[in-house]
Amino acid sequence: REVSLFVDELANCQPDPRAPFVGVTAFAHKGGMHVNAVAKTAAAYEHIEPSSVGNRQNILVSELSGRSNILMKAAELGLALTKDNPAVLRVLERIKAMESEGFEFEAADASLDLLIRRELGRHTQLFALKGYHCSFRRDAAGSSTSCEATVSLRDGDRELEMTAEGDGPVNALDAALRKALLQLHPWISGISLSDYKVRIVDGGRGTAARTRVHILSSEGSESWGTVGVSDNIIEASWMALVDSLEYRATKLNA
Repeated sequence: REVSLFVDELANCQPDPRAPFVGVTAFAHKGGMHVNAVAKTAAAYEHIEPSSVGNRQNILVSELSGRSNILMKAAELGLALTKDNPAVLRVLERIKAMESEGFEFEAADASLDLLIRRELGRHTQLFALKGYHCSFRRDAAGSSTSCEATVSLRDGDRELEMTAEGDGPVNALDAALRKALLQLHPWISGISLSDYKVRIVDGGRGTAARTRVHILSSEGSESWGTVGVSDNIIEASWMALVDSLEYRATKLNA
């Protein structure tokens, strides 16, 4: 897999996730009954050992998941969870409810990690939101535009309110949030947004459609994905942005 990624980089090509042997989905397993069988005898469903080609087994979590998906994914994320723990069913029910609303966790392991931690009572909130506001101004000619966001939050015993400008409402909101949190959490300066994707969940509603936002964040060689869903694209983006920072804070405090 390392050689394949090196060739893709030299050729300036995006790695194919479905490529045989080396793609990220080459050893992916999704359905509940299927994953349950894989947990017992992986060799019956994987043509070779994933590590022999530099790859790894990838357990996906979705509305098709069963307990085995949750247990194996939790183990993959480094979270100790046993099959008789009542949190397993709570996590499973929560995931299915969220997927029915438009969430997808297949590319959002960080959001899934936080969801499991919350159900286990092992999550500490990075901050408490009091509110946020975004505004966009444009003149008639379109030659002058400005976007501004204000974030008000409580971090421990401190109440913070910061305003920042950006290229758009999401960029301004991200800048205001970082500006507020950097005072107490300087590690945030090392996190960058690597990718931002928006998908319509229910296109039949036109501009009122629910949107799903996937964000890929990175720091050095590490990267993690988060997701947010809302009728409001800014709120969906906010959810994914907050999950990104909370996930990193969780890993730093582990």
